[in-house]
Amino acid sequence: MEANDIIKAQLLDARDLERTLHRMARQLVEMFAPDEDGAGRFGLIGMQTRGVYLARRLQRIMSEVDGIDVPLGVLDVTMYRDDFRMRMKQPVVRETKIDFDVDGRHLVLVDDVLYTGRTVRAGLDALTDLGRPASVHFLVIVDRGHRELPIKADFVGRKVPTLPGEEVRVRVQELDGKEGVWLVDHPNTEGNNA
Repeated sequence: MEANDIIKAQLLDARDLERTLHRMARQLVEMFAPDEDGAGRFGLIGMQTRGVYLARRLQRIMSEVDGIDVPLGVLDVTMYRDDFRMRMKQPVVRETKIDFDVDGRHLVLVDDVLYTGRTVRAGLDALTDLGRPASVHFLVIVDRGHRELPIKADFVGRKVPTLPGEEVRVRVQELDGKEGVWLVDHPNTEGNNA
């Protein structure tokens, strides 16, 4: 959490988050059933930063439970955001690494929180610069509402209607040293979730 966050509720604990990821992995396998070779033509794209860790977990679950090897890419959309000049003087650009051909492949963008829809729109723009996927789907752990663009998630872990001033914080062990999802009051911000 950030220093001035006021925790209102824990929405998911570590077990809940793991259970949610297992359910979502099952939904992905059912939707993109692999072909006879067990390969399938879909891939996961983790959006920087927490979406990458969540996508890795989905990939691991599908490998361990179903024996399916799903390719995983990492996408940073900082320079594709329509508001990056307004939000940051020196934008922090992270790694984009997609080592498989996106052309003709069904892609699943993975992120932690869906809010205005601007981050997803930026992700779609970035992907079209890399090729022409057969389809792009969106998976998110929490949909908190308040969309500014006509964007929706295809796979949602949990819908949590929020009020102005509230934010949703997803934390993963690998990055944050703790695990779970919290609803917080974060005074004097315009919202960090996108």
